[in-house]
Amino acid sequence: MIRQERRGNIAIITIANPPVNALPVAGWFDLASAIRSAGNNPSVHCVIVNADGKGFQAGVDIKELAADPTNKAMVDVNRGCYETFAAVYECAVPVIAAVNGFCLGGGIGIAGNADIIVASDDATFGVPEIDRGALGTATHLSRLVPQHKMRAMFFTGAMATAQELQHYGSVERVVPRDQLLEAALEIAETIAAKSSLVMRRAKESINMIDPVDVKRSYRMEQGYTFEINLHGDSDELRQAFVDKREAKLD
Repeated sequence: MIRQERRGNIAIITIANPPVNALPVAGWFDLASAIRSAGNNPSVHCVIVNADGKGFQAGVDIKELAADPTNKAMVDVNRGCYETFAAVYECAVPVIAAVNGFCLGGGIGIAGNADIIVASDDATFGVPEIDRGALGTATHLSRLVPQHKMRAMFFTGAMATAQELQHYGSVERVVPRDQLLEAALEIAETIAAKSSLVMRRAKESINMIDPVDVKRSYRMEQGYTFEINLHGDSDELRQAFVDKREAKLD
Protein backbone atom coordinates (compact mmCIF):
# COMPACT_ATOMS: atom_id res chain seq x y z
CA MET A 1 0.00 0.00 0.00
CA ILE A 2 2.87 2.38 0.87
CA ARG A 3 6.22 1.74 -0.83
CA GLN A 4 9.55 3.33 0.03
CA GLU A 5 12.79 3.58 -1.92
CA ARG A 6 15.92 5.68 -1.97
CA ARG A 7 17.72 7.51 -4.76
CA GLY A 8 20.87 8.70 -3.03
CA ASN A 9 19.81 11.30 -0.45
CA ILE A 10 16.25 11.40 -1.78
CA ALA A 11 13.46 9.29 -0.25
CA ILE A 12 10.60 8.36 -2.58
CA ILE A 13 7.34 7.35 -0.92
CA THR A 14 4.73 5.88 -3.24
CA ILE A 15 1.02 5.45 -2.56
CA ALA A 16 -0.07 2.20 -4.21
CA ASN A 17 -3.59 1.14 -3.31
CA PRO A 18 -5.59 0.51 -6.49
CA PRO A 19 -7.93 1.30 -8.02
CA VAL A 20 -7.94 4.97 -6.91
CA ASN A 21 -5.40 5.11 -4.06
CA ALA A 22 -8.09 5.88 -1.48
CA LEU A 23 -6.59 4.89 1.86
CA PRO A 24 -8.16 2.98 4.75
CA VAL A 25 -7.37 3.87 8.35
CA ALA A 26 -4.21 1.75 8.46
CA GLY A 27 -2.96 3.23 5.19
CA TRP A 28 -3.08 6.79 6.52
CA PHE A 29 -1.03 5.87 9.59
CA ASP A 30 1.44 3.92 7.44
CA LEU A 31 1.89 6.92 5.14
CA ALA A 32 2.42 9.27 8.08
CA SER A 33 4.98 6.89 9.59
CA ALA A 34 6.89 6.57 6.29
CA ILE A 35 7.11 10.34 5.85
CA ARG A 36 8.20 10.99 9.45
CA SER A 37 10.76 8.18 9.30
CA ALA A 38 12.26 9.58 6.10
CA GLY A 39 12.46 13.11 7.48
CA ASN A 40 14.08 11.92 10.70
CA ASN A 41 16.79 10.06 8.81
CA PRO A 42 19.87 12.35 8.69
CA SER A 43 20.94 10.88 5.35
CA VAL A 44 17.67 11.99 3.69
CA HIS A 45 17.80 15.51 2.27
CA CYS A 46 14.47 15.60 0.42
CA VAL A 47 11.27 13.52 0.23
CA ILE A 48 9.08 12.88 -2.81
CA VAL A 49 5.52 11.63 -2.35
CA ASN A 50 4.02 10.17 -5.53
CA ALA A 51 1.52 7.50 -6.51
CA ASP A 52 1.01 4.54 -8.80
CA GLY A 53 -1.95 4.15 -11.12
CA LYS A 54 -4.41 6.50 -12.74
CA GLY A 55 -4.52 9.08 -9.96
CA PHE A 56 -2.56 10.52 -7.06
CA GLN A 57 -4.97 10.05 -4.18
CA ALA A 58 -8.76 9.94 -3.76
CA GLY A 59 -9.07 10.55 -0.04
CA VAL A 60 -10.41 8.11 2.53
CA ASP A 61 -11.89 4.68 1.89
CA ILE A 62 -15.62 5.52 1.90
CA LYS A 63 -16.52 1.82 1.80
CA GLU A 64 -14.64 1.24 5.06
CA LEU A 65 -16.59 4.05 6.73
CA ALA A 66 -19.94 2.91 5.32
CA ALA A 67 -19.35 -0.64 6.59
CA ASP A 68 -18.80 0.50 10.19
CA PRO A 69 -22.06 1.01 12.15
CA THR A 70 -20.12 2.71 14.95
CA ASN A 71 -18.11 5.94 14.85
CA LYS A 72 -14.76 4.21 15.37
CA ALA A 73 -13.68 4.18 11.71
CA MET A 74 -14.62 7.85 11.37
CA VAL A 75 -12.62 8.82 14.46
CA ASP A 76 -9.65 6.69 13.40
CA VAL A 77 -9.53 7.91 9.81
CA ASN A 78 -9.79 11.52 11.00
CA ARG A 79 -6.75 10.93 13.18
CA GLY A 80 -4.94 9.12 10.36
CA CYS A 81 -5.48 12.00 7.94
CA TYR A 82 -4.42 14.50 10.59
CA GLU A 83 -1.23 12.54 11.24
CA THR A 84 -0.38 12.28 7.54
CA PHE A 85 -0.95 15.95 6.76
CA ALA A 86 1.04 16.95 9.85
CA ALA A 87 3.85 14.56 8.85
CA VAL A 88 4.12 16.23 5.44
CA TYR A 89 4.01 19.74 6.89
CA GLU A 90 6.41 19.01 9.75
CA CYS A 91 8.81 16.83 7.78
CA ALA A 92 12.30 17.99 8.68
CA VAL A 93 13.28 18.24 5.02
CA PRO A 94 11.40 19.64 2.00
CA VAL A 95 8.62 17.45 0.62
CA ILE A 96 7.76 17.39 -3.07
CA ALA A 97 4.33 16.11 -4.09
CA ALA A 98 4.37 14.58 -7.59
CA VAL A 99 0.70 14.60 -8.54
CA ASN A 100 -0.67 12.50 -11.39
CA GLY A 101 -4.29 12.34 -12.53
CA PHE A 102 -6.88 13.11 -9.86
CA CYS A 103 -5.99 14.67 -6.52
CA LEU A 104 -9.08 14.62 -4.30
CA GLY A 105 -9.89 15.19 -0.64
CA GLY A 106 -7.02 13.66 1.28
CA GLY A 107 -4.82 14.12 -1.77
CA ILE A 108 -5.39 17.86 -1.41
CA GLY A 109 -4.26 17.56 2.20
CA ILE A 110 -1.02 15.89 1.12
CA ALA A 111 -0.32 18.28 -1.75
CA GLY A 112 -1.42 21.36 0.18
CA ASN A 113 1.04 20.61 2.99
CA ALA A 114 3.91 19.80 0.63
CA ASP A 115 6.64 22.38 0.05
CA ILE A 116 6.69 21.97 -3.73
CA ILE A 117 4.18 20.47 -6.16
CA VAL A 118 4.89 19.12 -9.63
CA ALA A 119 1.96 17.77 -11.61
CA SER A 120 1.23 15.83 -14.74
CA ASP A 121 -0.52 17.77 -17.48
CA ASP A 122 -3.68 15.71 -16.91
CA ALA A 123 -3.80 16.34 -13.14
CA THR A 124 -6.96 17.76 -11.59
CA PHE A 125 -7.55 18.94 -8.04
CA GLY A 126 -10.79 19.01 -6.05
CA VAL A 127 -12.65 18.49 -2.78
CA PRO A 128 -15.83 16.40 -3.21
CA GLU A 129 -16.31 16.06 0.56
CA ILE A 130 -19.70 17.78 0.72
CA ASP A 131 -21.08 15.24 -1.75
CA ARG A 132 -19.79 12.43 0.51
CA GLY A 133 -21.28 13.78 3.75
CA ALA A 134 -18.01 15.15 5.10
CA LEU A 135 -16.00 18.35 5.44
CA GLY A 136 -12.29 19.07 5.62
CA THR A 137 -9.22 20.11 3.62
CA ALA A 138 -10.45 23.65 2.96
CA THR A 139 -7.40 24.57 5.04
CA HIS A 140 -5.15 22.89 2.50
CA LEU A 141 -7.06 23.91 -0.61
CA SER A 142 -6.57 27.51 0.57
CA ARG A 143 -2.84 26.99 0.11
CA LEU A 144 -3.38 26.05 -3.53
CA VAL A 145 -5.97 28.53 -4.84
CA PRO A 146 -7.19 32.04 -3.93
CA GLN A 147 -9.81 32.41 -1.21
CA HIS A 148 -12.92 32.86 -3.36
CA LYS A 149 -11.82 30.14 -5.76
CA MET A 150 -11.43 27.83 -2.76
CA ARG A 151 -14.95 28.62 -1.59
CA ALA A 152 -16.44 28.04 -5.04
CA MET A 153 -14.61 24.71 -5.39
CA PHE A 154 -15.55 23.62 -1.88
CA PHE A 155 -19.26 24.44 -2.15
CA THR A 156 -19.77 23.15 -5.71
CA GLY A 157 -17.29 20.28 -5.92
CA ALA A 158 -15.71 21.86 -9.01
CA MET A 159 -12.24 20.78 -10.10
CA ALA A 160 -9.18 22.84 -10.99
CA THR A 161 -6.52 21.79 -13.48
CA ALA A 162 -2.79 21.63 -12.93
CA GLN A 163 -2.44 24.49 -15.40
CA GLU A 164 -4.78 26.66 -13.30
CA LEU A 165 -2.79 25.94 -10.16
CA GLN A 166 0.44 26.72 -11.97
CA HIS A 167 -1.11 30.06 -12.92
CA TYR A 168 -1.84 30.69 -9.21
CA GLY A 169 1.77 29.81 -8.41
CA SER A 170 1.03 26.76 -6.24
CA VAL A 171 2.19 24.17 -8.79
CA GLU A 172 5.84 24.61 -9.66
CA ARG A 173 5.95 22.60 -12.86
CA VAL A 174 3.48 20.83 -15.20
CA VAL A 175 4.89 18.02 -17.33
CA PRO A 176 3.67 15.01 -19.33
CA ARG A 177 2.80 12.14 -17.03
CA ASP A 178 5.72 9.98 -18.15
CA GLN A 179 8.10 12.77 -17.10
CA LEU A 180 6.55 13.43 -13.68
CA LEU A 181 8.96 11.52 -11.44
CA GLU A 182 11.91 12.78 -13.48
CA ALA A 183 10.76 16.38 -12.93
CA ALA A 184 10.33 15.79 -9.20
CA LEU A 185 13.76 14.18 -8.96
CA GLU A 186 15.35 17.08 -10.80
CA ILE A 187 14.07 19.53 -8.20
CA ALA A 188 14.86 17.12 -5.35
CA GLU A 189 18.43 16.71 -6.53
CA THR A 190 18.93 20.48 -6.49
CA ILE A 191 17.69 20.57 -2.89
CA ALA A 192 19.65 17.46 -1.85
CA ALA A 193 22.92 18.98 -3.09
CA LYS A 194 22.67 21.82 -0.56
CA SER A 195 23.70 21.78 3.09
CA SER A 196 21.35 19.44 4.92
CA LEU A 197 21.75 21.38 8.16
CA VAL A 198 20.88 24.68 6.49
CA MET A 199 17.97 23.12 4.61
CA ARG A 200 16.47 21.58 7.75
CA ARG A 201 16.67 24.90 9.59
CA ALA A 202 15.20 26.63 6.52
CA LYS A 203 12.20 24.28 6.53
CA GLU A 204 11.66 24.81 10.23
CA SER A 205 11.94 28.60 9.98
CA ILE A 206 9.53 28.85 7.05
CA ASN A 207 6.94 26.84 8.98
CA MET A 208 7.40 29.14 11.97
CA ILE A 209 6.42 32.21 9.93
CA ASP A 210 3.44 30.56 8.25
CA PRO A 211 0.43 32.90 8.67
CA VAL A 212 -2.01 29.99 9.23
CA ASP A 213 -1.59 27.21 11.78
CA VAL A 214 -2.57 24.43 9.38
CA LYS A 215 -2.75 21.73 12.06
CA ARG A 216 -5.14 23.68 14.28
CA SER A 217 -7.19 24.91 11.32
CA TYR A 218 -7.63 21.41 9.91
CA ARG A 219 -8.43 19.98 13.34
CA MET A 220 -11.28 22.47 13.65
CA GLU A 221 -12.61 21.36 10.26
CA GLN A 222 -12.51 17.78 11.46
CA GLY A 223 -14.72 18.71 14.40
CA TYR A 224 -17.42 19.85 12.01
CA THR A 225 -16.98 16.66 10.00
CA PHE A 226 -17.66 14.59 13.08
CA GLU A 227 -20.64 16.78 13.99
CA ILE A 228 -22.39 16.26 10.67
CA ASN A 229 -21.55 12.56 10.86
CA LEU A 230 -23.96 12.34 13.81
CA HIS A 231 -26.84 13.15 11.45
CA GLY A 232 -28.47 10.90 8.87
CA ASP A 233 -27.43 12.85 5.77
CA SER A 234 -23.79 11.78 6.08
CA ASP A 235 -24.71 8.09 6.35
CA GLU A 236 -27.00 8.31 3.34
CA LEU A 237 -24.48 10.22 1.22
CA ARG A 238 -21.74 7.68 1.95
CA GLN A 239 -24.03 4.71 1.28
CA ALA A 240 -25.28 6.26 -1.95
CA PHE A 241 -21.67 6.64 -3.09
CA VAL A 242 -20.97 2.98 -2.30
CA ASP A 243 -24.19 1.88 -4.04
CA LYS A 244 -23.53 4.16 -7.02
CA ARG A 245 -26.95 5.83 -6.83
CA GLU A 246 -28.46 9.22 -6.10
CA ALA A 247 -28.71 10.05 -2.40
CA LYS A 248 -32.18 10.22 -0.87
CA LEU A 249 -32.19 13.42 1.14
CA ASP A 250 -35.01 15.29 2.83
